[in-house]
Amino acid sequence: MTQTDTSVTVTRTVNAPVDAVFAVLSDPHKHPALDGSGFVRSLDKGERIEKSGVQFRMNMEGPHMGGEYQTDNVVSAFDENKMIGWKTAPAGQEPPGWEWLWELESTGADSTDVTLTYDWSKVTDQDLLDKLSFPLVTEEQLEDSLTHLDEQAGKG
Repeated sequence: MTQTDTSVTVTRTVNAPVDAVFAVLSDPHKHPALDGSGFVRSLDKGERIEKSGVQFRMNMEGPHMGGEYQTDNVVSAFDENKMIGWKTAPAGQEPPGWEWLWELESTGADSTDVTLTYDWSKVTDQDLLDKLSFPLVTEEQLEDSLTHLDEQAGKG
């Protein structure tokens, strides 16, 4: 685990081949099952992620937003079986500067090292920084996401 003032990074070996891990991460329908924070409820709209720039919308719930809300997620990184990431924003708004990045490295036929980084270094809106008290998602919750990924990818 690495934590700075503007990011948290966790790493874990997932017991599944890299293509199975990437298949789970690139399917927004599976994101609620991956979420270690408890915020993600369901996919509102979107399809399998196949390139940078595409968008998907998630139904969310959390006290930091006063209950139920939606997020638009713009894919900011896409390199099949190597990396996938997205910038998140309240629905209908431009991303204010936080990003989720998943980096994959095959370590064998049935294992993949996965690094998950939650980065809010590009958030410049001081009101938003004061309101949301980053990090919204803890190191332990990120580690739970990697545990869930291990469970989902291993179902192959």
